[in-house]
Amino acid sequence: MSESAQQNIVVIRWLTFLMFMMFAMTTDSVGVIIPEIVKEFRLSLKAAGAFHYATMAAIAGSAILLGFLADRLGRKPTIVLGLTLFAINSYLFIFGNTFAFFLCLLTVSGTAIGIFKTGALALIGDISASTAQHTATMNLVEGFFGIGAIIGPAIVTFLINDDVSWKWLYSIAGTLCVLLILIALAVRYPTTMKPAEGAVDLRRTLKMMTNPYALAFGMGALLYVAIEASVYVWGPLYLTAYHGPLALLAAYAISVFFFLRAAGRFLGVWMLARFDWSSVLALLSLAILLCLAGSVLGGVAAAVVLLPLSGLFMSVVYPTLNSKGISCFPKAQHGAVAGVILFFTCGGAVLGPLAMAAVIDALGEPKYAFLMATAFAALLLAGLVYNWLRQPTRAILRALDAREYGVSVAAQL
Repeated sequence: MSESAQQNIVVIRWLTFLMFMMFAMTTDSVGVIIPEIVKEFRLSLKAAGAFHYATMAAIAGSAILLGFLADRLGRKPTIVLGLTLFAINSYLFIFGNTFAFFLCLLTVSGTAIGIFKTGALALIGDISASTAQHTATMNLVEGFFGIGAIIGPAIVTFLINDDVSWKWLYSIAGTLCVLLILIALAVRYPTTMKPAEGAVDLRRTLKMMTNPYALAFGMGALLYVAIEASVYVWGPLYLTAYHGPLALLAAYAISVFFFLRAAGRFLGVWMLARFDWSSVLALLSLAILLCLAGSVLGGVAAAVVLLPLSGLFMSVVYPTLNSKGISCFPKAQHGAVAGVILFFTCGGAVLGPLAMAAVIDALGEPKYAFLMATAFAALLLAGLVYNWLRQPTRAILRALDAREYGVSVAAQL
């Protein structure tokens, strides 16, 4: 590879990192924005929760319906298209004054995220030298997403404390997005590999929904996201009952959770370079199960420590599941399979909190949300232990390493 090509790859990697950080600033700030929306429009929490569900549902729909664009148009046009739509839409928040208008913008925002995120996820395969490097890059990408999840709420809090509308967060994100578009237009992307046969369209993506690898990793992503959402959505409500010596930790439990999740993803790059990914995921999923079960059995006195700590164990799970799921397919199909897994991801982000809300309403205590999350964690552990013991993807990953990335058999052993 020439020096110019290597420099392009470095720029593209940083562009991808910043892209994920930028949209996380908006999507993960919803928890801080919702209380302001409740006061501004005199809404119930259930109605205001549409700020979260509208975005996630739109990302899911865009991922499954438009994920093929990354394979059909190419990574660069798809990313630029999604970023342009996101930037224009972000600036429109300043002109809105009604809840319905904001929901429409959030739906467009989610659609834009679904477009450029599937393009970016497909691009990771193009700039990776092996499926192992693909997984390392995915953890770095999600690490920057974690940084965005910390920065966004902090910006909103700063704006609110200075009596400035939360809407300016979207202008900040839109401005960053414009800079990313200019960089994307200036850099030369690797050539997108085209499928040898068959049309690149929605039918091809829907057919992939029946593939056992796509389904297995998609369901793993769904379970993981439902578990993760239980902590940052219902954790604060559960911990309101805590009145012990760790009151400060209880107040900042979700911030600590997000910090450990972000830090753990950077640590995961080091960990996955030294240990087998399947054993790492099995061990971490066991730790997650113990944290959640302990939070239920030990009550809030245990949850005040275990819920934030679970972020460290969750950190590596999602990006690795996402990476290995995409890596089980040829590069020419990475856009479509990324869309499928993203669809399941957003499904978990919507259905998980909704199911837990129904349980809390029926039984009256937030503890039961974590009982449900514990059951999800047990299912995830069972799947990851099976994956570790039976290694169902080992042969296909090795074959694709050789065929798609040019990795020799000797280098894989």
